[in-house]
Amino acid sequence: MTTTLGTASAGPGEIDTGRLEVGETRDGSPFGLPVAVINGDSPGRTLYMQAASDGDELNGVGVIQRVVPQLDPAELSGTILIVGIVNYHAFQVAEHRNPIDDTKMNRAYPGNEEGTSSERIAAATFEAATRADLILDLHQGSTSRMLDEVRVRCGKRHRLHEQCLELAKAFGCGYVLDQKGPDGQLARAAPDEGIPTVDPELGGAVGWDEESIRTGVEGVFNVLQYFNFLEGDQSLEPQTRAGGFEQYGAPAGGLVTMRKELGDRVRPGETIFEVTTPFGDPKGEVTADGDGILWRARRLPQVATGEYVCSVGTEIGEY
Repeated sequence: MTTTLGTASAGPGEIDTGRLEVGETRDGSPFGLPVAVINGDSPGRTLYMQAASDGDELNGVGVIQRVVPQLDPAELSGTILIVGIVNYHAFQVAEHRNPIDDTKMNRAYPGNEEGTSSERIAAATFEAATRADLILDLHQGSTSRMLDEVRVRCGKRHRLHEQCLELAKAFGCGYVLDQKGPDGQLARAAPDEGIPTVDPELGGAVGWDEESIRTGVEGVFNVLQYFNFLEGDQSLEPQTRAGGFEQYGAPAGGLVTMRKELGDRVRPGETIFEVTTPFGDPKGEVTADGDGILWRARRLPQVATGEYVCSVGTEIGEY
C-alpha cells in the first residue's frame, strides 16, 4: 500500500522525500517542512521521527541526515515517517523559539490547525505522528553541556508509562530521565493518544556535536531492530534512570571551575564547583545537597550571582 506524507509518496519497497505544507511566509509564499516516507518491502509497524521542534537543537537533524541514507526499504518491515525540521521559522534564523509568534514549539502540542504559526505546525506534525505506532522526538540540550539521555515525559501514573520506558530502553544511550513533562510536549500529548513516545536529548552543543549524533544514529537503529523494522538481535541493556533534577546556581559572580565531570556520581557535601575571581582568588564553593549524577552544566565559565551553573540528576536507579 502506498504511504503519503505531504508531497512524499512511497509504495512498498520505496523511499520518497517531499514537503508538508503548513502555511505561508511573510511575503505570502507557501512553505513546507521537509518530510520523508520510507515504506518497507514487508508489512510491519510505523515509526514517526521528527527533529528541530526547537529551532537551534540541531543534533536530531544530524541524526536524520545520517540515518536515512543507510535505510534500504527492501530490508525494512513497516514504515518510517519523518519530519526532518519541525520549527521552520526558528531553524532559518538559528533560534530556539518560533520568531513568528515567540513560541517554544515543544509546548504547542497537540496544536490547532486554525491557531498561531506554532500551533498550526504542531497540529500538522501531530496528525502525522499519530499515524504511527512509536514516536521518537529528537532533541538536544541547547547550548549547555549535558549527557546523552532519553526523556520519558508521560508521568509514572500514565497507562503507557511502561511502554515509553521500554522504548527509551530500546534506544539505549545509557541515561533516562523519567519525569513528567510540561503540557504541550509531543511526548506528553502522543501517549494520551495511545502511542509510546520519548524525547532523546542528544547532548548539548552550539551547532551540532558528532559524538551525540553518533549516539542518536545508534539509538535509532537499536529501536528499528528491537521493534523488528530491521533484522537483528537487539537486546535491552540496563539504563541509569533519574527521577528529577536539582539545579545549582552561582553564590557569587566570577569564573566557574567544575570539580565534577558529566556522569560523575556526587555525594552530599562533595564539592561540585567553585567560583573564583579572574585572578584565581576563591569567592565561593558549592557542594551537593544529596546523592545524584552530574547531568548538565553550563558551557561558559563566567557567571553572575545566582546564575545557573549545573543540574544534578536525583532519585537515581537502574532499570
